[in-house]
Amino acid sequence: MPPDGGDAARSLRRERVALQGWLLGLTLALFLVQGISRPGRVQLVLVTALAGLTLVLAFRAARARPRLIMAVTALAVATVATALLTGDDGAMRLMNAAVTALGPPAVAISVVRAVRLDGRIRVSAVSGVLALYLLIGMCFSFVYGTLDRLGDTPFFANGATATLSHCLYFSFITMTTVGYGDFTAATDTGHTLSALEALIGQIYLVTIVALIVGNLGRPTNYARQ
Repeated sequence: MPPDGGDAARSLRRERVALQGWLLGLTLALFLVQGISRPGRVQLVLVTALAGLTLVLAFRAARARPRLIMAVTALAVATVATALLTGDDGAMRLMNAAVTALGPPAVAISVVRAVRLDGRIRVSAVSGVLALYLLIGMCFSFVYGTLDRLGDTPFFANGATATLSHCLYFSFITMTTVGYGDFTAATDTGHTLSALEALIGQIYLVTIVALIVGNLGRPTNYARQ
């Protein structure tokens, strides 16, 4: 017998929860590999592969159309193949910036759709907004690295090297407005992007994350209609 509406809804909910959990786990893995692993080509390939997997999973969680999922899968495969074949650090950082920039909109759509379907905010929505926050920070870190490798001026002042881990560290220290001062941007472009990231990070935390966590488990307006 085919499942009734309640069974189908529960099955869909379990699938969403699983996808959001895997998405957050992959995003954390991408964060850790980028921040901890030894700089070099192996790190670059691993980071590129994890970024590609994260992008595909984000679009699956958003229940995007099959053609769109195929397109982002092709993009992820092409990015990994480029990393394996060329190892061009500047080009790969640029491609990873593009890949991670596509993730947050898909995650946002998946969270909104989950809340609308459930009629309340569940833990899967919290997983989604956390994954989105991490992806924003990593996207900025790849942009900083791209500016360093492809620009005319080093991104960091005082001769600091723009490794993947240094760019990641600087990005999240900036986004959380901790500002230790051990890494600072050297150019006006870097200063502007850093200020923009700090604004995005603070606005996101005090609005989106606070709203989601504060209303966890409560019925939404969709449930009252």
